[in-house]
Amino acid sequence: MFAVIKTGGKQYVVKEGDVLSVEKLKAKAGETVQFDQVLLIEDGNQTLIGTPILDKAAVRAEVVRNFKDDKILVFKKKRRKQYRRTRGHRQPLTEVKIQKIYADKTAGPAEELKIEIVKKEPPGVAAPAKAIKEEKVAAKKTAKKKPKPKAAPAEKPKAKTAAKTMPAKKPKAKAKKTSK
Repeated sequence: MFAVIKTGGKQYVVKEGDVLSVEKLKAKAGETVQFDQVLLIEDGNQTLIGTPILDKAAVRAEVVRNFKDDKILVFKKKRRKQYRRTRGHRQPLTEVKIQKIYADKTAGPAEELKIEIVKKEPPGVAAPAKAIKEEKVAAKKTAKKKPKPKAAPAEKPKAKTAAKTMPAKKPKAKAKKTSK
């Protein structure tokens, strides 16, 4: 049995007994946390897939420790400009151990995992919104666009002739050849 949970903007595939590092949680070592954003639960017989999450599902885990990840160096340089910067970063993380996966969190730890097929909403609830959207799309398709009236082509101004705008060029005097 495994589950896919979402925490800290990332998704993790977890089984009971797994130890994993997640983004820092507001819990101390030894405390129990519950992940409510369960995207999928797979038991040997059935698979429950959320849309996007399973409402009744939960995963319980125990916080093992809070720690910082290895240092990552960030080096920036611009050539020929005497610009060099080195920065370091250590991401805060929480190590958790998965204790139990519940398809129905209301059952609690006393009952074993019960997988129930989640019922979809009755068709009357979602249908009006969908029908309204379809009507708008149909109205756009059937509406005819009015053609824009074509304007008469504007007359281009006539180009001035070169003779009128440019002064006449005077012929250059030729240099005399001298013989030696």
